[in-house]
Amino acid sequence: MFMGEYNHTVDAKGRLIVPSKFREQLGDEFVVTKGLDGCLFVYENTEWKILEEKLKNLPLTNANARKITRFFLAGASQCEVDKQGRILLPAVLREFAKIEKEAVMVGVGNRIEIWSKESWISANVYDDVDEIAESMEGLGI
Repeated sequence: MFMGEYNHTVDAKGRLIVPSKFREQLGDEFVVTKGLDGCLFVYENTEWKILEEKLKNLPLTNANARKITRFFLAGASQCEVDKQGRILLPAVLREFAKIEKEAVMVGVGNRIEIWSKESWISANVYDDVDEIAESMEGLGI
């Protein structure tokens, strides 16, 4: 399970350091794709295969199914960790997540999210967390 929050900078070539705690679980190669809420999702290969299988089994006749499949698969990129513990984030993914210089990597269970620092700060305000927690009661949380 991935957890924790790490702040890093993206260099001029678009490379980002992957924290060693995450690298231990991810291995040397994994998938980065467009995520929800304007961030990027990072999946270890086994978890990525599970998501691929779910997307593959969606009905082709459903427009939303086609759209979400394109969203996750068209932007996906296999990333390899270099000797310095960095990955090259493709420009299309950096542009999607508005990542220019500062990035935040957060572990959220079966995946990692990569955010631009600005987006992370603005999207993650927890003033209403008590209300959210109450609404989750029916889900067993």
